[in-house]
Amino acid sequence: MRRLALCGSTCFGLMMLAQPALAAPVIDTGHTAWILTASALVLFMTLPGLALFYAGLVHARNVLSVLMQCFAICCVASVLWAICGYSLVFDGNGALIGGLGKVFLSGLDAVRTPTLLPESAFALYQMTFAVITPALIIGAFPERVTFPFVVLFSALWLMLVYVPVAHWIWGGGWMFGLGVLDFAGGIVVHTTAGIAALVLAVMIGKRRGFPAQMTPPHSPGMTMAGAGMLWVGWFGFNGGSALASDGSAANAILATHLSAAAGAIAWTAAEWIKIRKPTSIGIVTGAVAGLATITPAAGMVAPGAGLLIGFAGGIVCFYATLHVKQRLQIDDSLDVFAVHGVGGMLGSLLLAFFALPELGGVGLGESGNVWTQLGVQTLAIVVTILWSGAVTYGLTRAIGLLTPIRVDAEAEYEGLDIASHGERAYEYN
Repeated sequence: MRRLALCGSTCFGLMMLAQPALAAPVIDTGHTAWILTASALVLFMTLPGLALFYAGLVHARNVLSVLMQCFAICCVASVLWAICGYSLVFDGNGALIGGLGKVFLSGLDAVRTPTLLPESAFALYQMTFAVITPALIIGAFPERVTFPFVVLFSALWLMLVYVPVAHWIWGGGWMFGLGVLDFAGGIVVHTTAGIAALVLAVMIGKRRGFPAQMTPPHSPGMTMAGAGMLWVGWFGFNGGSALASDGSAANAILATHLSAAAGAIAWTAAEWIKIRKPTSIGIVTGAVAGLATITPAAGMVAPGAGLLIGFAGGIVCFYATLHVKQRLQIDDSLDVFAVHGVGGMLGSLLLAFFALPELGGVGLGESGNVWTQLGVQTLAIVVTILWSGAVTYGLTRAIGLLTPIRVDAEAEYEGLDIASHGERAYEYN
């Protein structure tokens, strides 16, 4: 009996030792498949979506330069993200910046808890956000800046602005500790890029002939095609931010779609009242405004709230565009600040109201108080504005000591396709 009891206790002990192995997290293949798909969708937003959207808005002699800038930024940002960007954002939970434990994407976990995703899939998805954020900024200065400046500025800005802010909010940094909410990048992506665009537009100066002698975009059809790609890709941008193939992702995609539609309608209505003609550029810009505005709130609000947020984004961003270009006379050429910056900030503030359970939202976390959350969101926006603005200004001044920022008058007249790259997007026979 004593031997039997010892045998039983030994077997029980072995079972208990094996229990942690049985409880080890296992990759959820359904979630993983969705995040891989979402990664492709977000990359599709940059190449070719954003590239075509921007290229259609410039003169024909500058199309290739815009495409080239988007492509180069994708390459540079991807490499920097792999070397140390990912590690600095998501390794550790330091208040200001992450660690270097995962440089060159080494030591990635087989399963990144609590997501049940392989960490490689998570790193890939986050890489696509790091790609599109600096790419957004080039809409502030097309047709007049040198290619070396674009590449060098984008690389340094990614590391000094995007990486820290992403860590503050998404990587366990100090803003995360305060309870800042940003579902898919209203602050991390759109506010940082929008403010940088505004600062650069002021520092670099206006295009030749702005605003009185500016000719229309060379290809509104190309811009509409790019906008359609952005709209579809945004399903991965916002829906993928749930990090699971679940109800939150479905809700985020539905709210995103409705917000884009409402933003397009609102912008078109405002434009129709203002100039008596609805334009193709107006309707797609309104859709992008709606998409940017819903981004910070997509997975946290009801679909009906997406309609209201998109409508607000379309109206507010429309008048912000007029104010920047007509009143302030700032040549933010493709309206990066007025659409992405203003939209992202507006959505980040509206989140504090529409995330309330009483309005169909998921709630406001520990505080549960709309005014407390609004204060936290406002603080995060103000700090991000100051950080992105100050670093952008300093970087531009410093890079200007190393390489020319603006092309000369002859190159600007001839177009950057030939002047910078020795090629043309179009050949006329």
